[in-house]
Amino acid sequence: MTDARRAALLPILALTAASILWASAFIAFKLAFQAYDTMFVVFARMLVACVCFAPLYPRFRSQPYRAGDWKPIALMGLCEPGLYFLFETAAIKNTEAAQAGMIVAMLPLLVAVGAHFILKEKVSLRTWGGFLVAVIGAALLSCLSTATESAPNPALGNFQEFLAMICAMGYTILLKQLSRRYSPMFLTFTQAVFGCLFFLPLMFLPGQSLPTEFVLIPALSIVYLGAASTMGAYGLYSYGVSKIPASQASAFVNLIPVATIIMARLVLGEVFSLGQYLASALVLGGVILSQDRKRAEE
Repeated sequence: MTDARRAALLPILALTAASILWASAFIAFKLAFQAYDTMFVVFARMLVACVCFAPLYPRFRSQPYRAGDWKPIALMGLCEPGLYFLFETAAIKNTEAAQAGMIVAMLPLLVAVGAHFILKEKVSLRTWGGFLVAVIGAALLSCLSTATESAPNPALGNFQEFLAMICAMGYTILLKQLSRRYSPMFLTFTQAVFGCLFFLPLMFLPGQSLPTEFVLIPALSIVYLGAASTMGAYGLYSYGVSKIPASQASAFVNLIPVATIIMARLVLGEVFSLGQYLASALVLGGVILSQDRKRAEE
């Protein structure tokens, strides 16, 4: 394999691996929530990631810093993991992991729409049409869902996941801009530190409680979330975004709903009805419809 071919393949492999790790995070969250409260799970996830990053700290200290960049870095951290995980953890408590994974498929469309308003990039009618179809599919998925013990309010949960995707849109756009000046691992490290500081006080809010016992599977799920789904996935995604356009990189999240449905079926026993499968097809169909091949080739 030539160096040029390897250089082109590595971002694709990194983004694919990141998407699969993020899909597994929906399952790990469900398992962790069986024993521990929401804010503790998210804080512990960020803390585990920081511990994993500790050996790399000397390298981060030598990272050149441009004056004023603390503002976009802080905004990136507020978008994700800050607000993103507030919405997503609430979503996972209210809806099925597979349904939340389907809402994630809308991220590429949201990035395109966000780039239109924030970066003044042109968005084709085809993309707008795909966005409308995907939104209709997501709405139908929520309407066709029924409450269960593990998903007491799927409509609310799916809407909360949609809000998380809006935060992910802002994160992706900011990440693309910052990755021109900072390494992917440094940006992932700053996210983990921001996440620890953001979620630490939230553990003491009314309705939240600290752990009183060690439960093996939920505890291992938290370690997995911090090491694999945070340090691993965000590091791989940051690397991929630094090498290819943000719109192309965000398209890889289309792998998440497929992987999530398979994992949720195998691990959690979640099953979609025929109507939910059709609604999911609308979501994915809208994403596919939105792909403007002519603009992608330019």
